[in-house]
Amino acid sequence: MIIMTTTSSDQTLLKRLIHRPVERVVKIIWFLCAISSIIAIFCILGFLLYDAIPAFIDIGLIPFLTGDRWDPASVIPKYGTIPLVVGTLIVTFGAMAFAVPLGIASAIFIAELATPQMRAILKPAVELLAGIPSVVYGFFGLIVLVRLIQDWGNVPSGESVLAGSILLGIMALPTIISVSEDALSSVPRFLKEGSFALGATHWQTISRVLIPAALPGITAAIILGIGRAVGETMAVIMVTGNAAIIPEPIWNIFSPVRTLTGTLGIEMGEVAVGSIHYHALFGVAVLLLGITLIINLLSLEVMKRLHLSQCGEACRPGWNFSKKISEHLAPLSPYFHKILAAIVLIVLFSIGLWQLAALILTTSVIALLLDRFCKRQRIQQIWFCVISLLMGLVICILIFILYDIFSNGLPHVTLSFLTEPPRNLGRGGGIFPAIIGTFYLIMGSIAIALPLGIGAAIYLVEYTRENLLTRIIRSATDLLNGTPSIVFGLFGFTFLVIFLGFGISLLAGIITLALMVLPTVIRTTEESLRSVPDSLREGSYALGATKWQTVRRVILPPAIPGIITGAILSIGRAAGETAPIMFTAVVFMQRRLPESVFDPVMALPYHLFVLATNVPGARDNQYATAVVLLMLVIAIYGVAIVIRNHFDRKVRW
Repeated sequence: MIIMTTTSSDQTLLKRLIHRPVERVVKIIWFLCAISSIIAIFCILGFLLYDAIPAFIDIGLIPFLTGDRWDPASVIPKYGTIPLVVGTLIVTFGAMAFAVPLGIASAIFIAELATPQMRAILKPAVELLAGIPSVVYGFFGLIVLVRLIQDWGNVPSGESVLAGSILLGIMALPTIISVSEDALSSVPRFLKEGSFALGATHWQTISRVLIPAALPGITAAIILGIGRAVGETMAVIMVTGNAAIIPEPIWNIFSPVRTLTGTLGIEMGEVAVGSIHYHALFGVAVLLLGITLIINLLSLEVMKRLHLSQCGEACRPGWNFSKKISEHLAPLSPYFHKILAAIVLIVLFSIGLWQLAALILTTSVIALLLDRFCKRQRIQQIWFCVISLLMGLVICILIFILYDIFSNGLPHVTLSFLTEPPRNLGRGGGIFPAIIGTFYLIMGSIAIALPLGIGAAIYLVEYTRENLLTRIIRSATDLLNGTPSIVFGLFGFTFLVIFLGFGISLLAGIITLALMVLPTVIRTTEESLRSVPDSLREGSYALGATKWQTVRRVILPPAIPGIITGAILSIGRAAGETAPIMFTAVVFMQRRLPESVFDPVMALPYHLFVLATNVPGARDNQYATAVVLLMLVIAIYGVAIVIRNHFDRKVRW
């Protein structure tokens, strides 16, 4: 009996010795996958700076950043970015003024007021709002929103600050709603129960307990919404008028403006490579990337503070500067929201937005009077009515967008439209090459991003502990995720198209899209792997399995649903993006399919963009193309939602 035990032990030891080289090779492979995010973000920064430095030298960094005129086509070219920065900030501010009240109210409704049945409908509806491609939003804004503003404001053109603000606000809504709802839902239940036990109403509990406790998460949601608005390209090109001017006066919401992203999208396709104008556009890209990196780092810092507040003093270092500042400011904390409101009102009055300031002040006074003189139950009814109306407005916006596109486009989606190439500049024929080109781009990008993302997540979760390297990798992944899509397009253009000599090709577009969706795959896979119980890992190791055997046979199978969901979400994002492929992969008209990866392709998002902005008389095909693209993306996101709900039910059972 002793001999048999010894023999079995020797066999186990022999197997471990045999598998040791395999384990080392596998770990190295996953490590290389994990550092792909770091390599990507440094490559993007490096190539953008390489092409921007000549502009900073010739124009001068200070004149470039502080110049009040952007006019590269004048006799003496002007490359001042102040009008572009001001246009970006005005549109973003307007978008947040629209999206923040709607988003927070909708998050409160979903988290606190909706029944489970309503929540099961509203959450997918919000996700569907997030899944609509930006070019479809831009098309809707150009065809419907711009005309409504033109008629309502009695102005020559509806392409304006107001149109861009409303459209970007709608696009930022899903981010603000989802993150805020998660923050509200994560507030410990005992706080809510304690408030009820002290006799507070439901609204008092929400306003005085839940919202203050969830404030870091809500702040992070707003910051992420700002990042979404700042980085948007196609929608702002289509509805803001693209005039590189500072509105006169600054609060003129009917004035056209041009944003940083809009400048890149409009001018990069027409500029001579190597000219000062070319390098100045890369300077604009560096400025845009710097702004978005600051926004993303700020969001990460806010989420870090949220984590520290949840885990208590045990997470905090013994001494830190921010902690000391907080201690000195503690006596002012009860008045913080009043101080912040006063600062906002002063800023609004100082820049001339006295109408908005007066509206906010009037609303605040009415709310204070109601709180002081009305009964608690009456106040609760009023606020719940307002919140329900705002939630209803969000759903009405979604229904209106879908109804307009489907009612006008569905009758023109015929078999010939789906199977024929375009004719007469897209006014006739169909979109078959664009459908196939979109499919090629999606499948190619996922074929690259999926193994890299899964490998990176496996390394971060299974092969290393939390340390400096993993924090750097996660930070690089977050920064890559927050990089504007137009910046990916410029990087693909300068590195893949020009430096590597791929030209405008399917391969360049595939690699660019793969880099863009890589953070989504990493994050979703990482969460799926972390959801696998540690007891399964420990049981596998106790039976003598190696690390890779445990990952492959024990951990990956239960994590597959989450990995599939991440892959499907990545497919949906890749299918709807225009900016990353407009400089790297696509052409507007092509009757034949690509014969190799070095040929350019047609794609549905870019085809719709050109049809809507440059081809008059193509209204039927514009709507039909929007319907096909929207149905494709909705189907992809619908599959992800069904998979998630199916496995959620299995977990509950």
